[in-house]
Amino acid sequence: MNWEIYPLFFLIAALYASVGFGGGSSYIAVMAMFGVNFMLMRSGALLCNIVVVTTGTYIFYKNGYLDWRKVLPLTLASVPMAFLGGYLPIKERTFFLLLGITLIIAALLTWWKPTTNAKPEESSTNLTPKSQVLNLGIGGGIGFLSGMVGIGGGIFLAPVLYLTKWAEAKTIAATASLFILVNSISGLFGQMAKPDFQIDWKFTLPLMVSVFLGGQLGSRLGAVKLSAIWVRRATALLIFYIGTQLLIKYF
Repeated sequence: MNWEIYPLFFLIAALYASVGFGGGSSYIAVMAMFGVNFMLMRSGALLCNIVVVTTGTYIFYKNGYLDWRKVLPLTLASVPMAFLGGYLPIKERTFFLLLGITLIIAALLTWWKPTTNAKPEESSTNLTPKSQVLNLGIGGGIGFLSGMVGIGGGIFLAPVLYLTKWAEAKTIAATASLFILVNSISGLFGQMAKPDFQIDWKFTLPLMVSVFLGGQLGSRLGAVKLSAIWVRRATALLIFYIGTQLLIKYF
């Protein structure tokens, strides 16, 4: 395995942790670029996600940014669906086609980052049966896709929440962080329940160390409000390129 993958994972973790994400889509993209076995890609990306977002989720919780009345419907729907997505048998060609489409969408969402004008007081009072059903639908759908591909789903969840003015920015970041954590764990358990589950610890453990160190750096960079628009857009271009190449190769 080429050694370059480890510093790349470090940089990805630093970038994504600075904005509360795990980096699963980029981990998958890089492993696809290096020709990693697709069975190892999914488990490796989810484990790296768990390492990166665990600390961030705890910090968000400690600072009171998790609105549990709104978060719980999202996560309660996503966890079983992420497990189902991870457990679902998928052929290599189907996986890479789905991955290519997912990476292209993720690239567009990474490049174009919507904002929210929702006020903090609005985020805690705008709770209706209709909105709760919508939360269940959003959480379940993104959770299922996340489990199939091997990502946490935050890259899809956060833009949806911003566009719908679901809450103020820090609450959305906290929600995405928790969402990534629980979906990554659930999706990993779904994969482990399959008889053909594979993991190469000699390959995966160094990746986990790399993203842990990168995640710690990213959390601190985020704390000082480091502007990383150009890095985010460079990442989006890389993800988009790999996604299109996968579609060309496996279509």
